[in-house]
Amino acid sequence: MTPALPLVALGLVDAAFSGFRAYAGRDARIRKHRANLRAALRGLGVGAVLLLAPALTAVLLLLTAADPARAYATLAAGGLGYLLPLTVYATAVLLSLAAYFVLPFRASTLAMVIGLGPLTLIRPLAVATACLGALLNGGGPASLVVGAMAGATALSVEPAVHRRWYRHVR
Repeated sequence: MTPALPLVALGLVDAAFSGFRAYAGRDARIRKHRANLRAALRGLGVGAVLLLAPALTAVLLLLTAADPARAYATLAAGGLGYLLPLTVYATAVLLSLAAYFVLPFRASTLAMVIGLGPLTLIRPLAVATACLGALLNGGGPASLVVGAMAGATALSVEPAVHRRWYRHVR
């Protein structure tokens, strides 16, 4: 199985959440579903464009490789190594989100404070662990380059959306 599709899906979902986080706390209105959706779509759009960089890097590596089949196998192994830590991280985020939406108000607030807050702060550590996983799983330097580029672009979505649309507080 090629890990490209799950990684792309994970990157796009993360981009949408990054857009939401860039907007969160900027508006005091109670009903702001449309603004939240707009922010998530902005993050998704920025993330889709930025995530083209690691995809094009992987394609370039495959096109210039002496043995494309071996290069593909190496990138696939690195992709699986990259996917495993991110899957663990995404599962923790989903469990925290589920607790937020299912539990009563006070418990859901606690789930947000002890779950989603710290998980947002350790995103760079999760990306670094994913890069290490790509290297240790046999992906070699090529997978590390593609993984580091993917991680850097994923981590830059939120600041880019914030800078473009939400820099000024209203």
